[in-house]
Amino acid sequence: MFEHLKEKPADKIIALGQAYRDDPRDTKIDLGVGVYKTPEGVTPIMRAVKTAEKQLWEAETTKAYTALAGDPLFTDAMVGLVLGDAVARDQVSTIATPGGTGAVRQAFELVKMVNPGARVFVSDPTWPNHLSILAHMGMEMVPYRYFDSTTCAVDFAGMLSDLEGVRAGDVVLLHGCCHNPTGANLNMAEWQSTVELLNAKGAMPMIDIAYQGFGDGLEDDAAAVRYVASHCPETLIAASCSKNFGIYRERTGILMAVAQDKATKKITQGNLAYLNRQNYSFPPDHGARLVGMVLTDDELRADWQAELEDVRLNMLKLREQLAGELQKLSGSDRFGFIAQHRGMFSRLGATAEQVAKMREEHGIYMVGDSRINIAGLNDRTVPILARAMIDVGV
Repeated sequence: MFEHLKEKPADKIIALGQAYRDDPRDTKIDLGVGVYKTPEGVTPIMRAVKTAEKQLWEAETTKAYTALAGDPLFTDAMVGLVLGDAVARDQVSTIATPGGTGAVRQAFELVKMVNPGARVFVSDPTWPNHLSILAHMGMEMVPYRYFDSTTCAVDFAGMLSDLEGVRAGDVVLLHGCCHNPTGANLNMAEWQSTVELLNAKGAMPMIDIAYQGFGDGLEDDAAAVRYVASHCPETLIAASCSKNFGIYRERTGILMAVAQDKATKKITQGNLAYLNRQNYSFPPDHGARLVGMVLTDDELRADWQAELEDVRLNMLKLREQLAGELQKLSGSDRFGFIAQHRGMFSRLGATAEQVAKMREEHGIYMVGDSRINIAGLNDRTVPILARAMIDVGV
């Protein structure tokens, strides 16, 4: 049977990381893989998470299974973090998942189970794994315009025009904040217009929020998600704890299904638990338990929020430094968008050829579409990247 398997294309970001590791140059810079790094190049364990781990080690008495939907301490705390008081808790069905990716996959599974013919509208560009999962599942994907490569801002007119094509029962996938890979976000007026269109068409929003706290702060980053959830009949929300809690390898995520009709809660919750059972049975618990502990302990939560704010401000500082350095070298304000974007990523506007030249001549590794991980920079490497960009003609 195995002889009939076909070679699958390598993941470009993972392949880029391997190429970086194989590069012998001491001056190389990794701006590819999307993990937060300190100025020293370390992806740290957050203080509150480390403290919670120590407490858990002392108190935990069993490794028995949790519930199919995950530990309520975690799911309830995450509903509070993402949705606040925008909707009542009895409007929200939840399952813990293996990372935000698992939440995205389970959301697509739910959509396909309910409406096998549903089309999923996806921003152009988007996180590549969105497209890969949809293709693997055989679900129809429809791109909508999102990013204007000339202005490096959201092409909202193009987005709305393309979304006019949605039909009742379709799903529109949106990034809750810190758009990956562009860093360009909708403003609240644009979110409101999007909601009006989706409601008029009978389409359902699905929000992927993987970077809450990395953009404008925990509350501001959740504002759009809360607006959508409170103004649409039904909303799917896939949230990740990898970035804002720094627990990448613990694979901690949650899928929320929000409905204005509370009568659907029981059957929706049952179907979500069913999907967990069919895909991986009980979800992983270690990371979820740590998140639940941090969010429900006043002292741990305050320490976590303080460290997360330091992370956010560090990325904003790097954005401003890079934009300033480029302005100085180019004598132009055309790179000002870098300081305006939010989150870990921005697209620099370089061509694939320019990206390759920066890699070959300067040892700077970024994705072929010129997406960079801002957190991969530091005070020393910002000027190096800026000079390389000007040198190759960006």
